Amino acid sequence: MQTEMQLLPAEAGQAIISLSVPAAKASMVADAIKGMLTLAGHKVRRVNSEGEEVVSADEVFSDASPAMALRGFRGKMEWTQQELAEKLGTTQNCISAMESGKRLISMNMAKRLEKVFNIPYKVFL
Repeated sequence: MQTEMQLLPAEAGQAIISLSVPAAKASMVADAIKGMLTLAGHKVRRVNSEGEEVVSADEVFSDASPAMALRGFRGKMEWTQQELAEKLGTTQNCISAMESGKRLISMNMAKRLEKVFNIPYKVFL
């Protein structure tokens, strides 16, 4: 697997480093470079081809939790807690407790949620 690197001058005392790496390794390489630059005290922004900043879901939803995912998917389907409870064979109180984070979502419940929402169960763990 060949990796290529170019160093190109840019405006305002900056330089562009262009890397060509195998697609399967691109995220890993980018994360490693970002880590090194961050350790060196640089703030790193990823930008797309139009120069717009690209952010990850983790950055946008830094406080994401299984409870938030459950609440969000239920809301997307426009179901009440009672309607979801009926689909899962549980109670509205159970749904409320899971959505508020007062009750953890078990593996068994996560797999039932997978079937109801048609998304991977790991989202709820």
